[in-house]
Amino acid sequence: MTPADAPLTLDALRGLHLPGGAAGAVQGEILAAAALGFLAALLVGALRVLRVRARATVRRAALAELAGSRGLDPDARLVAQARLLRRLVRTVSGDADAAVQGGDWARRLDALFRTDFFTAGAGRVLADGLYRRQTPDLDRLDAELGRLIGRLRA
Repeated sequence: MTPADAPLTLDALRGLHLPGGAAGAVQGEILAAAALGFLAALLVGALRVLRVRARATVRRAALAELAGSRGLDPDARLVAQARLLRRLVRTVSGDADAAVQGGDWARRLDALFRTDFFTAGAGRVLADGLYRRQTPDLDRLDAELGRLIGRLRA
């Protein structure tokens, strides 16, 4: 009689064991992978929070500068608003976008703020009308700039 032909009894069964020689319920590789995954999730979350804070800081600074320009005389106020827009575009999009002129500048502002205020609205005075003789409604212009900067998602 060969061992394969022998009747099986409970005494012939060997004890339970974990694969790969693991001694505990959780293997070290699994624990390390879980810890690395958790750390990666924390890092991604922290980067997102910092990015949102940076955006809010730019927005807050731009709104504060816009509020500071309200006390200036009309010509200086218009120039201060135009300079604010240049610096804002430079901060958000870079020097190349801030260097465009004329109609391209108006389209760039419209793209940044997701509006047509600078190409078809009262914001045209900030894009190409700084050197023309005109009397824009500065309070309305200021209010619209404040609204656009406040909802900036750059």
